[in-house]
Amino acid sequence: MGAAPQKSPPISADDRVNEFRQAFARAEAEVGRVIVGHRDVIRKVLTALFAGGHVLIEGVPGLGKTLLVKTTAESLGLSFKRIQFTPDLMPSDIVGTQLLTETEGRREFSFKAGPIFAHVVLGDEINRATPKTQSAVLEAMEERQVTVFGVTYQLDPPFFVLATQNPIELEGTYPLPEAQMDRFLFKVVMGAPKPEELREILDRTTGAVSYHTQPVFEPGAAPRRIEALKTLVREVMVAEPVERYIISIIGACTPNGPAAIPEVSQYLRFGPSPRGAQALILCAKVNALLEGRVAVGYDDVNDAIVPALRHRLLRNFQAEAENVTPEAILEQALKRLKRSR
Repeated sequence: MGAAPQKSPPISADDRVNEFRQAFARAEAEVGRVIVGHRDVIRKVLTALFAGGHVLIEGVPGLGKTLLVKTTAESLGLSFKRIQFTPDLMPSDIVGTQLLTETEGRREFSFKAGPIFAHVVLGDEINRATPKTQSAVLEAMEERQVTVFGVTYQLDPPFFVLATQNPIELEGTYPLPEAQMDRFLFKVVMGAPKPEELREILDRTTGAVSYHTQPVFEPGAAPRRIEALKTLVREVMVAEPVERYIISIIGACTPNGPAAIPEVSQYLRFGPSPRGAQALILCAKVNALLEGRVAVGYDDVNDAIVPALRHRLLRNFQAEAENVTPEAILEQALKRLKRSR
């Protein structure tokens, strides 16, 4: 009889954490080869992806929002589709439709999939479309499926929506419905490049040398590897004091609630939903892994507060009239919570 085959030793927690950190660092570096600056935006986009959420990127035209999304998909080796949102875009242009076809004299309906069927979907200038069309991606973002004429179609994991929008003050834009805003794990804001970054952008975009990314994962293995890393994120521990801290953040930002700070009750109509707390926990878990830990700390949570909650705070008329931003309200809430801890 031959010798019994040797079983490979189980992967230790340290090995899995190191694998996560290495994959994340490589993805950051590959995207950074094409995108100049915006290091924090790149990190937040990748954080949301590994946390299993979607990202809304806001900024004026010309800052590289679309290039950032496309480069992220290429660096991770994932399929990519772009949807250009315009006022005349219809929901069927996004999710797909049933077409009447004829085969061997028989007529039947067949489903033609829309561009939502990809791993990374770019909703470019999403607030250029009407609210009806914007809402066409709600089911896909939450349930990872779409329903067309009563038939449900599953989307292949990982499914990641990166939407870009122009500031709502610009002409021809429509504010996103609150329900859709809440489905974005993060909202990040891209600002203008610094002078030295602008010089680098000009050198890269007007010179003869082109910059490309190399996929982080081997061909065909990206979806499986990313799903495994997302599973690891879920396994990171959150101690009860940290969980109570997250709950206190949500309470402090809920207007007219027992724990609301004065600025919240004065300037907000609504505060974050439970999805806001879920976003804080998941992104804090990613932050912990990036530091080589398997337990969440307070700083991991603090790093995620603004991008996870800024779009979940609905201001009232007084806040808009006085130009009180959600970021300013969150800053006040965080200061009070730090003093009370």
